[in-house]
Amino acid sequence: MVRISGVTLKDDKQIETALTYIYGIGRSSARKILQEAKVERYKRVKDLKPEEVKRIQEIINKNYKVEGDLRREVMMSIKRLKEIGCWRGIRHIKGLPVRGQTTRVNSRTVRGNVRKTVGSGRKPPPAPK
Repeated sequence: MVRISGVTLKDDKQIETALTYIYGIGRSSARKILQEAKVERYKRVKDLKPEEVKRIQEIINKNYKVEGDLRREVMMSIKRLKEIGCWRGIRHIKGLPVRGQTTRVNSRTVRGNVRKTVGSGRKPPPAPK
């Protein structure tokens, strides 16, 4: 098992895919990192040499904000929006879509599966005993 930036990468994955398990690194960033580190992108994690792992780790530490630092920065940005009371901040507080999506029908992802309307009219009255 290889650990990079505090994340354990699965041995059977290709290194390009495995790097995307690190928060803040996507497919294109992973390709750039591997190209700079001169590592074959189709190589499996278990086949990496320790010096290759070290080169990848150094490039990530030098050029990218990942994991805890990035999560903290994102949370601070959202907190700032909430404090100044802007539109996006209010939407974050209410748990609604922030980027202009319609909420009349489709906003299940951000709100969870909250169904606020009644399905088919009123409930029937309880049956007498």
